[in-house]
Amino acid sequence: MTITAAALLLFFILDPLGNIPVFLGLLKDVPAARQRRILMRELLIALGVLMLFLWGGQYALELMHLRQESVSIAGGIVLFLIGLRMIFPSPEGVMGDVPGGEPFIVPLAIPMIAGPSGMAAVMLLGSQEPDRMGDWMLALTLAWGATAIILFCATWLKKLLGMRMLTALERLMGMVIVAISVQMLLDGITSYLRAGT
Repeated sequence: MTITAAALLLFFILDPLGNIPVFLGLLKDVPAARQRRILMRELLIALGVLMLFLWGGQYALELMHLRQESVSIAGGIVLFLIGLRMIFPSPEGVMGDVPGGEPFIVPLAIPMIAGPSGMAAVMLLGSQEPDRMGDWMLALTLAWGATAIILFCATWLKKLLGMRMLTALERLMGMVIVAISVQMLLDGITSYLRAGT
């Protein structure tokens, strides 16, 4: 996988357009200047968590005696479910009210930005080709940077595109993620069958 392909995959998984309504809803009562500080803090926490999973994923797999094929298959299943949720969102929304009026780590950093699918994806990248950690770090940083730009422009994008267009884009991203997840699942099964165990 190329750096560009990995960055695009991670960008789709981080789903910044889908997170715009959640971000705006959670921070609607917070002053604009404070919103930016909160968002920067949450983005940095999410990046730290994803880097931790990128670098520590291979060791976690070894510690739990898990093969790369099982992570690929599990990552494919998780991505498939995330993609389906993006295509067919639940009517009650993603999260409820935030106590204290200001989110801290949950739900913006985790699971909205650094969710289970993102953690699984970076862990998979790091464990499949550990000799390319620099490439994966660059891909993750590019995807994170694009996500940060979009989330910082959330209010403007909502006015420019409208909620209907944002919803349509999120569903389109969901369809791409479903296709990627099926490929991950098939790659994991093929690799497992080739191993013969």
